[in-house]
Amino acid sequence: MSSSSETTTTTTTTTASHEIAVVLPANLHARPAGQLARAAAGFTSAVQLEHSGRTVNPTGVLAVMALGATAGSTVTVRAEGPDAEQAVTALTDILATAE
Repeated sequence: MSSSSETTTTTTTTTASHEIAVVLPANLHARPAGQLARAAAGFTSAVQLEHSGRTVNPTGVLAVMALGATAGSTVTVRAEGPDAEQAVTALTDILATAE
């Protein structure tokens, strides 16, 4: 008698979605835009910044600056992917402490 066995491997991908709105303490100029771009590039999740109806990918410094977000305005950070919560937390920390 011969016996055959099958092995089935299932891969589960966890995709999370996370969103936080931040009121800026300062204008979103080159220094914080650069910090955002570097931080956003380090995550695998798809990250977006939204301000006044415009949405950009924060991995580009010029795109972030083009939002025109000024002190006192609200910027929404969204991410979707396996590290979405960490990405949103990291980017909101940068926005909340922008000088």
